[in-house]
Amino acid sequence: MTTYPNRLLPATPGEGTSSTAPWYVVQTRYRFESKVASHLQGKGVEVFLPLLNETHRWSDRQKVISLPLFSGYVFVRLQPSDSWRTSVLRTEGVMGFVQVRGDASPIPARQIDGLRCLLAQNLPCALHAFLRVGQRVRIRGGCLDGLEGILAQSTQKTLVISMECIQRSVAVTLEGYELEPV
Repeated sequence: MTTYPNRLLPATPGEGTSSTAPWYVVQTRYRFESKVASHLQGKGVEVFLPLLNETHRWSDRQKVISLPLFSGYVFVRLQPSDSWRTSVLRTEGVMGFVQVRGDASPIPARQIDGLRCLLAQNLPCALHAFLRVGQRVRIRGGCLDGLEGILAQSTQKTLVISMECIQRSVAVTLEGYELEPV
């Protein structure tokens, strides 16, 4: 089985990809990420499959296993043309492109580069809930467990707790607390 380290897999030169082509996200069938990446690479598509190494322990042994960071998704870089889109969509295990308003949504290259840089450092990391400023969130853990409010700033994790009946709010900066969407 081919493994996909946390780096870009180069496409065959001259086959529909270039360093200026945009990145897209392809949704895959459950546990088909590596197979899809392999098939797309065989078609000459530049593929990025970010992996996390996890140690799994059994009663008699332990083993390091590489798992996709984003289960069910593979990043591809290709020129936006109908022929390449059709070629990707006809790949075994591909469910479709991630779309916004019916069109495949390109990903800024700086986001892919940032993710590559992070994974290259081999720092411990894990998935985290996607939170937006203005979103209603709940604190998980610690003495404030279960407290709900509105996320006011994501950089400092400022939470605004509102008392609607008296039309008053209190802002608190949270350090060391996990937040989850409500």
